[in-house]
Formats: sequence, C-alpha cells, structure tokens
Amino acid sequence: MTETKTTETVLKHGNFDSLAGDYAQYRPGYAPSIVTAVLALVGRPAGEVDAADVGAGTGIWTRMLAARNLHSVTAVEPSDEMRRNGMLTPENRISWRRGSAEETGLDARAYDLVSMASSFHWTDFDKACAEFQRILRPGGRFVALWNPRMVELNPLLVEIEQEITRLNPAVKRVSSGRSGLPERLTGLLWAKQGFDDVVYLEGRHSATQTPAQYMGAWRSVNDLRVQLGSDLFDKFLAFVERKTAGLAEIKTTYLTRAWAARRT
Repeated sequence: MTETKTTETVLKHGNFDSLAGDYAQYRPGYAPSIVTAVLALVGRPAGEVDAADVGAGTGIWTRMLAARNLHSVTAVEPSDEMRRNGMLTPENRISWRRGSAEETGLDARAYDLVSMASSFHWTDFDKACAEFQRILRPGGRFVALWNPRMVELNPLLVEIEQEITRLNPAVKRVSSGRSGLPERLTGLLWAKQGFDDVVYLEGRHSATQTPAQYMGAWRSVNDLRVQLGSDLFDKFLAFVERKTAGLAEIKTTYLTRAWAARRT
C-alpha cells in the first residue's frame, strides 16, 4: 500500500480520517433521480423500506435515503472520524454503527436495500457480497454507486486537471466510478450466486460551489494527496486558488452511476 508523508500524518489510500471535515462539508450529493430509481427497484412503499448504507462515510448518500422517509436507515462506517462527522448532521432518523462491508455487524435478513456509495471498490468483493446477501431479505436490492465528475464539460476544470499532470506526469487521474471495478461490475454481479436481475442506472446532475467550497472539495481528495505528496499537493491547491479567485461560482456536472442487483 502506497504511503506519503504529509505535514500532519501518514496518509494512505482509502484513509479519509484526516479529511473527514472537508469531506462532510464540501463533497456533492448524488443525482436525485437515482434515489428515485433505486427505490422503485426495491418495489415496496418507501415507508416500509429498511435500508443499510455501508461504507457510509459522512452520510452524503445516507441522508438522501433518509430524506425519502424510509422505515429505517442504518449507516455503517469503519472510520470513527468519518462516522463522528456524519453524526454531527441534524438527521436523527439515521442509526450509526461501526462496521465494514465484510463484517457489518447487522442482523441477517433485516434489510430491503443495502448500498455502498463511492466505496465498493475498497472492499473484498467476494466477502462483501456474501455479507450483503446475509443481511438482505429475499428480493431485496444491493446497490453500488459512484459519482464521477464530467470534467470535460467545463474548460476551467480541464485546465485544473492539466495542472496535475504538469506537476507530476505519473499521476493517475481516473475516477473510481469510471474504471476498474465499475467497468466490470455488471458481469461480476451476474456471475455471483445469490444475485440476479442486475440493472445499470445513470443520471447527470450539477453542483454549483463558491471558490471556497470548491477548494474544500479538493482538500477532501485522498488519492491525489497520496500520489502527489504534501509539497506538490500544496502547490496544486495554490494553483486552484489562483484560478478560481474572483469567480462567483464554479459549476461541476456529475454522472451518478449505479448498479443494482436483486437478492434471490
């Protein structure tokens, strides 16, 4: 596992503990149409749906589920710091638990919907699927989703991404929602015994941020901090601050991509 020293701590891929505050405040939500579509696939009235959001982070997707007035919403997150920040939000209908995708600690056959938002690529695929099948009711849905940016739609964002390459041409800037596991996920879920009826969904949505909010979102990015290292990452943030200074807002378009599989 790659490690890069920062001025504060040693940051590892997938460890958002030191970034939790910015993550909670500045990361965008997911396309509302995807929430609607996922709940339609569950096939039960919202008020009867018990949902578990695993790898919930600070609860961005979890709160979108809770806003639909489900019967119950449980957030499972291994990071104490991410969970603490999630619990600071005024949403008392979410029950927070410590656990992981491979070992949620939740009751068997207790949920109609189990989700992982921007986190399924960090798991052991086989162990996570077995755990989700354990906690899902027959006919329930597992949903994995990601929220990659459509950088190509905004010239400013293209220029900012190009600065990363200028600072370090070896940096890999492929969104977790557009490569690796997601690109193989339809076939993987169809091949996994215990799942069927795999459905792919996508929806675009836009987020408008002030320069300060946009900077906060960049500060919450784990993989770029690790790849650039502390000094180059600070130089990158300074570049972004210069490029966005004086702007009233920055508009970013996101593509929410979701895969939903039914528990047999």
